[in-house]
Amino acid sequence: MQKLPKIDTPVYETKLISNKKTIKFRPFLVKEQKIFLMASESDEMSDTINAIKQVLNNCILTEGIDVDDLPIFDLEYIFIQLRIHSVGNISTLQYRCNNKMKTEEGVETPCNAIVDVEIDLQKIKPTLNKKHTNKILLTENLGICFKYPNFSILSSIDSASEIEMLDIIVKCIDYIYDKDEIYYAKDNTLEELTEFIDNLQQEDLNKIKEFFNTMPKIKTEALFHCKKCGYKETMEIEGIQNFFG
Repeated sequence: MQKLPKIDTPVYETKLISNKKTIKFRPFLVKEQKIFLMASESDEMSDTINAIKQVLNNCILTEGIDVDDLPIFDLEYIFIQLRIHSVGNISTLQYRCNNKMKTEEGVETPCNAIVDVEIDLQKIKPTLNKKHTNKILLTENLGICFKYPNFSILSSIDSASEIEMLDIIVKCIDYIYDKDEIYYAKDNTLEELTEFIDNLQQEDLNKIKEFFNTMPKIKTEALFHCKKCGYKETMEIEGIQNFFG
């Protein structure tokens, strides 16, 4: 019996935002599309994240790239490039219109129409803040160097409470330094790092939050136009789950 012919798959390149390294990837195939279809049947954010993670692992061809360790914004950008070369640059998302309408009786009620919102993925560029730094100086001689949030905490960062945000801060510490020594997070326990953060002043915490607030983001604007009630709004779309359409 003759073997079926193999189809050549194209290879593309893109650059990581975090370190400008060029990586190679292939478009996702039918087998990866099945992974997305199964994830789309679930309402769990974790299923979407796991699907994206599995597809990225399958499609990234450059050796030495650990999807779990990549910053969130790198993952989002790679996924968008993968989506463009696999399906196309137009992604259609659906949102429910919450605009209030008055009935004949004068009662306000939500429109509730389902609206298709188109995004041109090719127009999405990472936003870079010139003032951003991963080294936060707490005093003249004491500071913290942070690493970027990665895939393992993606699901918690979108809806993090104040307490959960403190946990994220602790997990993102790369090292603490003073004028004499560097104290690497990997050499200390989670309890020791938590105690260090717990003993900071509010002013110090605000400095740290600036690291998260100013790190690169993948976002875009799109027009929301409800044909049922006529409501229009320019939406800001951000987050890997919102580019999943």
